[in-house]
Amino acid sequence: MKQSLQLRMGQQLAMTPQLQQAIKLLQLSTLDLQQEIQQVLESNIMLEIDEEETANNQNPDPVSESFTTLNQDADASDLSEMSAEAPAGELDFESNLDNAYETALLSSTSNYSEEFDFEVQHSRAETLHEHLLWQLELTPTSEKDQAIAAAIIDAIDEKGYLSTTLEDIYSGLSEQLEDLDFDEVKAVLHKVQSFEPAGVAAVDLADCLALQLLQLPTSTPHKDNAIKLVKQHLHLLAEHNQEKLLRLLEVGETELGKIIALIRHLDPAPGTKIQQPEVEYIIPDVFVVKREGVWQVHLNPEIAPKLRVNPFYAGMVKRADNSADNTSMKNHLQEAKWFIKSLLGRNETLLRVAQCIVEKQGGFLEHGAIAMKPMVLRDVAEELELHESTISRVTTQKYMHTPNGIVEFKYFFSSHVSTSEGGECSATAIRAFIKELIANEPPAKPLSDDKIAKLLQKEGINVARRTIAKYREAMFISSSNERKRLL
Repeated sequence: MKQSLQLRMGQQLAMTPQLQQAIKLLQLSTLDLQQEIQQVLESNIMLEIDEEETANNQNPDPVSESFTTLNQDADASDLSEMSAEAPAGELDFESNLDNAYETALLSSTSNYSEEFDFEVQHSRAETLHEHLLWQLELTPTSEKDQAIAAAIIDAIDEKGYLSTTLEDIYSGLSEQLEDLDFDEVKAVLHKVQSFEPAGVAAVDLADCLALQLLQLPTSTPHKDNAIKLVKQHLHLLAEHNQEKLLRLLEVGETELGKIIALIRHLDPAPGTKIQQPEVEYIIPDVFVVKREGVWQVHLNPEIAPKLRVNPFYAGMVKRADNSADNTSMKNHLQEAKWFIKSLLGRNETLLRVAQCIVEKQGGFLEHGAIAMKPMVLRDVAEELELHESTISRVTTQKYMHTPNGIVEFKYFFSSHVSTSEGGECSATAIRAFIKELIANEPPAKPLSDDKIAKLLQKEGINVARRTIAKYREAMFISSSNERKRLL
């Protein structure tokens, strides 16, 4: 084998640590960004929160004033020098971050109100089991009945139903309690079923509705017939078999309507009244307001603290000193500058994308989801001259505060459907049309998927019946047979 030397030319993309940091910050959500900033503040002595600027920029209305740039006390000249020393393109993650220092805006720290109640915001909600056990402790019973009731409560699910049979509960307790009779377990079950909320510890839906009806005052109109209906003929109500119900209950249509109205006021999942799901608070990244007829986009000043380089520690760095301590401080100083620059770039890119979305979706801001226009990531990427992956990172877990509520950036992107006039209609707008049609349909004769498709075709929107069914199921809307109401 003969040895030889060959010269090859090629190009290779290198992900520098600065570029990796910029991309990481770009895709972080608001909460993740706050955690990342806190970690960097704890690990880098050169970074600090600008308390003076935070106090000067206290603003109860985050969209009423423009945002300030990075504090002038920071060593701007060092940032410029460092940017010049760095290899070209180190921070170019689909946007020009070299100019981010002059154009981007840093958010101020969160200003908590003096009336902020920490205990209310962070207290844990009471569970259904805890609520039932609290009532059990207030009920005078024997130790044996207490143990039986505790076992029954443990078998109740979040909706308030028994997750196992009474026989299984009896079988498990018979090994622990001597001389236990099944009738005792049944009697304790009836006692637990008298607890709040009404209908708890029910075996099935019919039992749950009957328990709630039994706890109503005896003077309640149509109570007896309603109990008879849910205990014996609930399946006929589900099948909307009005004729058979009229015959079995021996009532007229008007009275049957009142009986059904009474049943509809009952709660099929009483346990959810007590055990509410934990509320997830969303902090919007940008605010959209209309001023003088023009929609304006502003960054939320509370999403991140305002940072600066500590001038005292930065002044201790000696240019010609190569000692270990000085080298470490130089590294911390460079990391602090890059972090601030990356944070500025994130805010700039976020604001640019939000402004582009608002310009394209002005109809949504004016009229709601029905006026949504079809838009994909490529449309924004081409207009801003960024890569689609960058737009995807910016729009993930980022939220916009609009007159129609707080919505995620991803909500504005949807596929399109052709119209009879040769145009395009957004899938989001079609779902809004379907929801509006179903909301206004007659209860006794709901619209079928085929009928909805024909109504949309009259509006110039060509949508197949199968597509209507897919959109309807995605919005958790039942079929026309299940939506039908007797009266």
